Amino acid sequence: MYNLIFFTNILRLLEERDMTKQELSQKAGVSISFLSDLTNGKANPSLRVMESIANALDVALPVLLETTDLDEHSLMLMADGKPVKSLPPGYV
Repeated sequence: MYNLIFFTNILRLLEERDMTKQELSQKAGVSISFLSDLTNGKANPSLRVMESIANALDVALPVLLETTDLDEHSLMLMADGKPVKSLPPGYV
């Protein structure tokens, strides 16, 4: 669930800023393949990577972790119905 929120916020901010994943990749210093995996729910970013992405998007890290009142089904629809990995139970 946390990955859904994180990558949904990244995709939203990319769209708002009319920025491509390639541009974000270059600004954040992460590979385009990792960024694609991340926004497709196939990767788990470290705190350092999350900070780099937040800086590249010119937002505070908590903005990327803000929750929404949408349920998991709605978030998955926004992610084109792709199953997304989440944190194991008990992790925050």
